[in-house]
Amino acid sequence: MKSFEKNLIELRKQYHFTQRQMAEMLNISQPSYIRYENGTSEPKQETLVKIADIFDVSVDFLLGRADI
Repeated sequence: MKSFEKNLIELRKQYHFTQRQMAEMLNISQPSYIRYENGTSEPKQETLVKIADIFDVSVDFLLGRADI
């Protein structure tokens, strides 16, 4: 099972988004977004839902709890 951080990085790269672009789409700072990828911070529930919507996946998939 993959972790949230790994799934987030893989999806971002698959969609060819930069960390800056992700931060802008989520309306957060780039350092905040980078902390999600590094695993030093977790997004709030509303941000997690936004990430899932951006990539058209479930929150469970993002969290490594389910396959697509």
